[in-house]
Amino acid sequence: MALERWGELLSFQAFQSRLPPGAAYGYGGESPQGLFQREFARLGGITYLDHAGTALFPQSLLKAFTDDLNENVYGNPHSQNISSKLTYDTIEHVRYRILQHFNTSVEDYTVIFTSGSTAALKLVAEAFPWMPETLEDPGSRFCYLTDSHTSVVGMRGITDRMNVLSIPVKPKDMLSGADDMVTEEKSCRTSHLFCYPAQSNFSGTRYPLAWIEEIKSGKLHPVKVQGKWNVLLDAASYVSTSLLDLSVHQADFVPLSFYKMFGFPTGLGALLVKNEVASCLRKIYFGGGTAAAYLAGEDFFSPKQIVAERFEDGTISFLDIIALKHGFDALERLTGAMENIKQHTFALAHHTYTVLCALKYPNGAPVVHIYSDTDFSSPDVQGPIINFNVLDENGDIIGYSQVDKLAGLYNIHIRTGCFCNTGACQQHLGISNDDIKKNLQAGHVCGDDIDVIDGRPTGSVRISFGYMSTFEDVQAFLKFIITTRLLGCNMVNFPSPKDTISELITTPRENGHNCVNNSANTLPQNRIIGDFQLSTSPASMMMPISPHSERGMALENSTKEMPSDRKPVTVTNIYLYPIKSCAAFEVMQWPIGNKGLLYDRNWMVTNQNRVCITQKQEPKLCLVQPLIDLEKNVMIIKAEGMDPISVSLEENSESLTQTCQSKVCSHRVQTYDCGGRVADWFSEFLGRQCRLIRQSSDFKRNANKKDEKGETSAVAASLSLVNEAQYLLINRTSVLQLRDRVAARLGESLPPQELVHRFRANIVVSTDEPFEEDLWEEITIGTLHFKVIGPCHRCLVICIDQKTGERNKEFLQSLCATKDKKTKFGIYLMNHPEIQFSLPDTLSVGSPVFAAVKNIITFAIH
Repeated sequence: MALERWGELLSFQAFQSRLPPGAAYGYGGESPQGLFQREFARLGGITYLDHAGTALFPQSLLKAFTDDLNENVYGNPHSQNISSKLTYDTIEHVRYRILQHFNTSVEDYTVIFTSGSTAALKLVAEAFPWMPETLEDPGSRFCYLTDSHTSVVGMRGITDRMNVLSIPVKPKDMLSGADDMVTEEKSCRTSHLFCYPAQSNFSGTRYPLAWIEEIKSGKLHPVKVQGKWNVLLDAASYVSTSLLDLSVHQADFVPLSFYKMFGFPTGLGALLVKNEVASCLRKIYFGGGTAAAYLAGEDFFSPKQIVAERFEDGTISFLDIIALKHGFDALERLTGAMENIKQHTFALAHHTYTVLCALKYPNGAPVVHIYSDTDFSSPDVQGPIINFNVLDENGDIIGYSQVDKLAGLYNIHIRTGCFCNTGACQQHLGISNDDIKKNLQAGHVCGDDIDVIDGRPTGSVRISFGYMSTFEDVQAFLKFIITTRLLGCNMVNFPSPKDTISELITTPRENGHNCVNNSANTLPQNRIIGDFQLSTSPASMMMPISPHSERGMALENSTKEMPSDRKPVTVTNIYLYPIKSCAAFEVMQWPIGNKGLLYDRNWMVTNQNRVCITQKQEPKLCLVQPLIDLEKNVMIIKAEGMDPISVSLEENSESLTQTCQSKVCSHRVQTYDCGGRVADWFSEFLGRQCRLIRQSSDFKRNANKKDEKGETSAVAASLSLVNEAQYLLINRTSVLQLRDRVAARLGESLPPQELVHRFRANIVVSTDEPFEEDLWEEITIGTLHFKVIGPCHRCLVICIDQKTGERNKEFLQSLCATKDKKTKFGIYLMNHPEIQFSLPDTLSVGSPVFAAVKNIITFAIH
């Protein structure tokens, strides 16, 4: 296929010409791209494709809200003063506006504000009139579609305690309508509850809203049981891009999260309750504002009669509720109507789906495996969500964490994992119940980066569109997929970005899109461990020492003799990184402490909220050079265009003025603020408000990382502000092989030292063969003994030129090409927990390296 055909397939003209019924692009006035540039300029070059995770708020919404707050005084709605009355009346107006949006009124529904749809679901589970199962009465049934959010399935934790039977129902069983009619006994008043999503947050499948009336009227039964069925429609995902007409589809309970619709405010949702069932809800706890009267000294309580006031415990988030008015205003002003959003987002999803299905490798194998119950032919059955896994040319699945990393290189924001929907994940990926339990035993938990276990995926990739999505977003995503061929990088002739990529595309089949590969997937476990930032490093020369350890000699004496032509392996470079994510400080020898190299990652730069800033957010950090002067007991910080500034190494210095708590890789750390002077220095250099903080020596942050055998040391290792382990080791020979691959892709040679700096290692060695280090289990360097914890899986930071702060996508892609679709490079080390050595000891350049190899033999490399 010619290059012109590639351009034609992804052109705007092709997109418009292939729009199916029910799809339309734009909102009839300003172009979507113009709207995006005006309302979402803060995104810059980001392609945001996680609208099912949250919508993004438009700038005009925030301005209208802040203008409102500046012009009005809103008091507590439980008070009776003028400002409080204004708040109460405004909140009631917002309730009407919500009901109006869903084409209903206060005569039929009540709006109960909650902290989100999860809280709304919990409220229903606690207040529903369940009848427990007894010997005489089978009791109530709680049924839910297996393709449901975790928060729906979690309701069974409450029903189980009430001795109510919980029954999962598969979508295919509901869609088949196989249940026979159940003869209804007029005397049976037992209430049952069936929950299902209007739209699957996993695949975007839209389930029939007609189920609501069919179930309530007795035409359709989730299970065969006598009684009255109520229906809870989980609308959180659906209503962000479509209108839910409650005058037609009258579900008894409708939970919502408003951030899904507007992006702001967060932490606010609602439960829409059908008035005819509201009186049946039972409430145990009563909070402020819900009581008509109660006694503190006697068991007496009378609830308020208004349903919303009875269930809204305490003071509601009244300012956030007022913000909803501006959310509805902005949505209507920018798009015209929800029907326009539905057509616009479906147009983008349909085009993306069509092109993805058309992508093939030269051998005819599909590039992606799409998980969908529809063919994207109608927005009535399919929402703007595409769920998939990327395949290599052999049909093997590329782990979702790998896809996420590469997408980050292109500033594309996606979602990966199981999306809080284990049922759909099991259904589409073929994961059994036993698999889930075994994966948990293997260390995989929801939300982590373990994407493949025993050759099988644990999750997938999801992209989703919102009202502010544009055709340019679709183009950016599809070009990313095609340019990288998503880790089809184990091919010998990996294409250069300059090569034509039109040959990767075939046209969709006339009788349907062949976008699913049903071949068995066999991919080794790919566990993401963490990222180590990178840096450049001027040298600070110190005299090397060459001690010999007893353990090293024992290793040497007890191991198999290696070939005589092997060159001795020694330490060639030592780097420490006093400030996390800043430049390296190179030394010839350096003291070792119980946390690793002395002063390695003792400091870090944070934003004004005490959140760590790394090179992933601020590449300019690599241009900040910290130098440790042990004689003067100071750290000197330098950067081009800035006067040097010094920070004392003494922890009890007067500059350490404030104790604070921060987080590193989700672990809590105790730190000290280094004061305003150095904070101003970093703020000026980075152009944003930030602080320099230092880890407190009194706080012990233990490593909870298991080694590659899954074992945890009996002696907890202490960590500085590193991500994973006390040390990172790389092999210069491995770097040289990677350099050759990168040079072939770029068409230019690269100095080996530039690549060494990118990998941000503490210890650099050089062996005869590349990647020998991947086989090591323990090593001895001089008198020091280390245990190998596992490989370092690389992040986007290796793509940053440490001399300029500029990014280049080729490095991560070349790494996966060299390492069989993996991004691991280097190994993590810890001080050996079973071998004590006197502290402080010293690590020196030139020291011999002895290694014990995994599961093979133990030998000395010398």
